[in-house]
Amino acid sequence: MNTSEYTKIYDGNFILITRIKSELENNGIIPIIKDEGESQRLAGYGSMNQGFQEVYVNNDELDKALAIVEVVKAEMEA
Repeated sequence: MNTSEYTKIYDGNFILITRIKSELENNGIIPIIKDEGESQRLAGYGSMNQGFQEVYVNNDELDKALAIVEVVKAEMEA
């Protein structure tokens, strides 16, 4: 993701990423999920990052997406 149109808003395990992705999509934001471990596995290499993913959103939706991530994180801690 070397493009300046997208910003990473969160990284973590598959379960948290799935929850955040769902909330973003429910609010009309289509995130990009980057999974280096899966990419390495598909290329035939081993990975220490299995299950670790990153969430990127378009910069136009950044403020709204960050607010959603904060709500999800608060819910997960409660």
